[in-house]
Amino acid sequence: MTARKPLPPALRFALLTVLVAAVMYGGVVGYVFANQRRFLYQPDPRPQVIDPDGPPIRKVGLKTRDGETLVGWYLPPEPGQPVFLFFPGNALGLSVYEWRYRLWSERGAGFLAVGYRGFSGSTGTPSEVGLAMDAVAAWDWLSARHRPQSIVINGYSLGTGVAVRLAATHQARALVLEAPYTSTVDVARPHFAWIPVDALMQDRFDSRKLIAAVRMPIMIVHGDRDQTIPFALGEALYEAAPAPKRFLRMPGVDHNNLTTDAEMNAIWNFLGADRPQPRAQAAEG
Repeated sequence: MTARKPLPPALRFALLTVLVAAVMYGGVVGYVFANQRRFLYQPDPRPQVIDPDGPPIRKVGLKTRDGETLVGWYLPPEPGQPVFLFFPGNALGLSVYEWRYRLWSERGAGFLAVGYRGFSGSTGTPSEVGLAMDAVAAWDWLSARHRPQSIVINGYSLGTGVAVRLAATHQARALVLEAPYTSTVDVARPHFAWIPVDALMQDRFDSRKLIAAVRMPIMIVHGDRDQTIPFALGEALYEAAPAPKRFLRMPGVDHNNLTTDAEMNAIWNFLGADRPQPRAQAAEG
């Protein structure tokens, strides 16, 4: 038997380099896969403080079917006005939306803003399945106090995926989506182009697929300078949405500056809602 010839040094070095690179790549991919929810969710777990100089919001507790306790901020609507079931964005707590609460209150609208599990003093750890249960708990609480025909399901950023899933199985007055995405996979793909996110991502929030089941008027609002969720994803979701629907392009507006009087006026027009006297003025009379 003839002895096997050793590989040339250059080939051995090349094979070793490929092996080391493959091991390193596998390790990085494994780390990202194991920690993907830490990348996706950026919760502020601290309890939030209601502005004493703002609308008369009260804090309520919501129980989920898997035993978590959520924090909700609730303001009842004036007679005949809509009540928004609001699913917030990522990273920040409920108190960051104070301007939105004021604009709603000035128009006589009510709202229930939901602190997801792991956010704003709520118990638990976020996941797509968990946030879906949070949405149902919020719906159950709010629909026990207001007719579904008066409830507007409203999601912003991360919350648009939560809102679409709820709206696909519950009937309400309308669905309003602000800075939405087609799926979290589509958002993540450009940032992790070197990882097969399509195959590995667990919490996908596939709004493009789910929105086909929505049976209520849909309004999508997106700033065309959004650097967080590309404007094109909002357009694509609108194309996938069933009628009746409306798209509001906010020229020159980025991800964090959507909430304006102009946006609220457009939403009120879309809802066909009346514009009563501001809540504070009505109370003085």
